[in-house]
Amino acid sequence: MRRARTAPATGRPPLLVLLHGIGADERDLLPLAAHLDPRLTVVSVRAPNQAEPMGYCWYRVDWRFQPPRPDLEQAEASRDLLLDFVADAPVAFGTDPARTFLFGFSQGAAMSLEVLLARPELVRGAILHSGRVVRAGQAPPAGLPGVEVLVLHGRFDEVLPPERGREIRELLAPALGTRLQHREHPAAHEVTEETLADAAGWLAERLG
Repeated sequence: MRRARTAPATGRPPLLVLLHGIGADERDLLPLAAHLDPRLTVVSVRAPNQAEPMGYCWYRVDWRFQPPRPDLEQAEASRDLLLDFVADAPVAFGTDPARTFLFGFSQGAAMSLEVLLARPELVRGAILHSGRVVRAGQAPPAGLPGVEVLVLHGRFDEVLPPERGREIRELLAPALGTRLQHREHPAAHEVTEETLADAAGWLAERLG
């Protein structure tokens, strides 16, 4: 995985890891950093697999089915790469290990959820924007201590309909309770000024 990042903050700042969607790369979400809390060190990571016809993906998707079927083996391999990256990131970037946040869009949101479920102790919070649950019918986690999650989705999303965001909410709600927020915006499959402002405000509140 390749990565790009903003200029580092001073001291041991909080870390935000950006995970792009299918067909994009590490440069896609990095401009969002200019609209987020300046205390954050922001790192954007490139997915490991080539996507067709362009860009990169965390896992391939078979679009012949409805709903489309993810390549679960590739998703698991990408999750393991991300787990290693997130675990090592505080040392690599000089950030506070107790304040690592994830911001994933679309397939990046699905992978952020995978990381959160596998190793919740690595993550202080996550923004899951226009994502989905990778494994349909997955059982709710037993517990996610100390983690907070913001689920954002567009009501007019035709790529991943808003039902996919609601499935994330239903999966996480038993473990998170009030530490989970789910908001739907009048948007398609996109980051808008409104969703970005929502995400920025949520992050700023958790930085104190």
